[in-house]
Amino acid sequence: MPTPRSTPLKRSSGSTNDQAILAAAEDILRVRLQRLGAIRNPADAFDFLRMRLGGLLHEEFHALWLDKRHRILDCQRLFTGTIDGANIYPREVVRAALSHNASAVILAHNHPSGVAEPSASDRAITRELKEALDLVEVRVLDHVVVGETCISLASRGLV
Repeated sequence: MPTPRSTPLKRSSGSTNDQAILAAAEDILRVRLQRLGAIRNPADAFDFLRMRLGGLLHEEFHALWLDKRHRILDCQRLFTGTIDGANIYPREVVRAALSHNASAVILAHNHPSGVAEPSASDRAITRELKEALDLVEVRVLDHVVVGETCISLASRGLV
């Protein structure tokens, strides 16, 4: 029997039980992530981000806001898109960073196809966001692309 980690989750809009189970799992992972207190490496957030984004049928772009010691301030959905893309506005990301008084961020978005390989536009928006956030002294620690697995752009030298 496959482990839950290896089985891709697809959220169905038709089953209230499925939604309740996924919401409960997300809550458990959020509490566990908050108990960590600080993000020491991208893997600390992967399970939470995969549960939060992995089963969606549309793209969402999130920010895991961190303080100077990389303690979690908030995980915020910033943009919602369609099945193959979302419009990301650097100005709005900077505004959100300032409203959280964040010192660092881990960016994340999902690929509804399940294929987590970063696209050229993923790499381009990461560069744009890094440049914009650098101006207000918010460090981009990583950009995680979530599919059936999670891929860290930082681990590939793209952040």
